[in-house]
Amino acid sequence: MGDFGYQLNGIQQVGIGVINLEESWKWYRKAFGMDVPIFQDKAEAYLMKGYTGGEVHSRHAVLAMNMQGGGGFEIWQFTSRKPTAYQGKTSWGDLGIFAVKIRSRDVLKSKAWLLECGAEVVTPLLTHPDSTRSFFIRDPFANLFEIRESESWFRSGKSLHGGVLGVCIGVSDLQESLNLYQDILGFCDQVYLEKDYQAKWENNIGTSSRTLLEMKGLNPGAFGALLCKAQVELVQLDQKPTCRIFQDRYWGDLGFIHCCLDVNGMHDLKAKAQLAGYPFTVDSEDSFDMGTASGHFCYLEDRDSTLIEMVETHKVPIFEKFNWYIHLKSRDHRKNLPSFLVRMLAINRVKD
Repeated sequence: MGDFGYQLNGIQQVGIGVINLEESWKWYRKAFGMDVPIFQDKAEAYLMKGYTGGEVHSRHAVLAMNMQGGGGFEIWQFTSRKPTAYQGKTSWGDLGIFAVKIRSRDVLKSKAWLLECGAEVVTPLLTHPDSTRSFFIRDPFANLFEIRESESWFRSGKSLHGGVLGVCIGVSDLQESLNLYQDILGFCDQVYLEKDYQAKWENNIGTSSRTLLEMKGLNPGAFGALLCKAQVELVQLDQKPTCRIFQDRYWGDLGFIHCCLDVNGMHDLKAKAQLAGYPFTVDSEDSFDMGTASGHFCYLEDRDSTLIEMVETHKVPIFEKFNWYIHLKSRDHRKNLPSFLVRMLAINRVKD
């Protein structure tokens, strides 16, 4: 990115705060094919106490992927406190990550399948300026997902769905937000910009402005091919007062906690972000263990306090039983790992 020597490799995962990790993950395995755990970890989140009331809280987390391609879910459950929920239902344009985009091969079949899984469909089928189609659902845990057509996949498989395609983020000033998401976080390509957009939602929201941003070209990085194309859709409501989804709640409470980007060159990214007015609020500084995986992770906030996590991965388990890991610190970060090696992650697939 310019003179700063860092690279962005796609959306690694979206954090989802839940009440019961096993119950939620089982549903996400069935509905979205998120059945390959990269790590499972029970620990204290001591670096995050700035977002948890100044106290260190413990948690149970699993990073689950869909091997057809796309980002994963970091499913996250407090074990030291009862998580709090957003008051009301998240809706189009609420400040923060109000929906996660899931890639689909066939949105009509997806709709039928998700209804069978117990999801609530909250919009009709929508056609967007880039000619893709989508619809929104609410899962059994009150989270919004956009099921959207995609031509970006890592491999074929049995599931109608791949992993995370992107996120929908409500912002108070769309134009100002472009500085962070386009210039610093790598969502350089503006697929469309639409003003006076009328969302076909479950209630009368009014008009909004929205823009769809994508990362440019094929993803570099060890897991860039697996992560596939990444999108961020920014939405600014024209009239309706907006409520920040995580206002007066802790990081890790119920809902979409953060959007996590896979990066290389964290120190250069930190320098550019700080120069632009987005200082890192959390920095693990070197290597931080997440169970059997490790990496360097950091957080920053956008102008509306939405949390963006960045992870530079150092080690990933392939087959823990035989002490088989992928070590990434010394390899050429510009190149994808061989496809057969990435596919070996599926050894750990959970079969219900």
